[in-house]
Amino acid sequence: MGHSVGQVAGFAGVTVRTLHHYDGIGLLSPSGRSHAGHRRYNDADLDRLQQILFYRELGFPLDEIAALLDDPDADPQAHLRRQYALLSDRIAELQRMAAAVETAMEARKMGINLTPEERFEVFGGKDPEQHAEEAERRWGGTEAYAESQRRAARYTKEDWKRMQAEVASWGERYDALMAAGEPATGERAMDLAEEHRLHITTWFYDCTPEIHRGLGEMYVADPRFKEFYESMRTGLAEHLRDAINANAERRE
Repeated sequence: MGHSVGQVAGFAGVTVRTLHHYDGIGLLSPSGRSHAGHRRYNDADLDRLQQILFYRELGFPLDEIAALLDDPDADPQAHLRRQYALLSDRIAELQRMAAAVETAMEARKMGINLTPEERFEVFGGKDPEQHAEEAERRWGGTEAYAESQRRAARYTKEDWKRMQAEVASWGERYDALMAAGEPATGERAMDLAEEHRLHITTWFYDCTPEIHRGLGEMYVADPRFKEFYESMRTGLAEHLRDAINANAERRE
């Protein structure tokens, strides 16, 4: 008979009203009805609800979630890979902030006064209040978050400067590559895509070609990350995404 709307609301930690709304907009329609006409959800419906809630946690609007889940070329494993890549990239951003906290604690303990620039440069112009509570709520208990913190705790200010210099150098060379009309499937583009993947692995976490593919898609889909790459050169986000895919195929 499946599960009632009340049972599913309890499983998922959402309200019955939310499930009714998802049904009303066609995002999650239950597969069955009871003899009395009440909604009944089967296991496939629960799987879809889990995917919806994952994407909602990542900030996706409902219409984009519907487009992703209804893509005939996608499969459940592809959705999980995409979500893993999005979470991994978010963790990479958060570990910078963990390093800043570590530096502040050490400085206070040793009686060192940080300059105003040193206190706030880690945020890169972003409002830290937007991140602190979210970081603890979403990833505070995960092993991936712990690993990111362990790595970040070892980095000095000079390490961060070196990392930023590597990114700047890579961006200049990718800009020059595009200015020369090099295709995303060319050797030079694929080599720079591989350098990009290895940079993430070196500084943040083990970025496999499969994870890298997911990141490439995010660089195009997520306005925040697209803006970062487009600031280097217009069209770079899409070009890099294609180069990442070509490099992954080359390595397979």
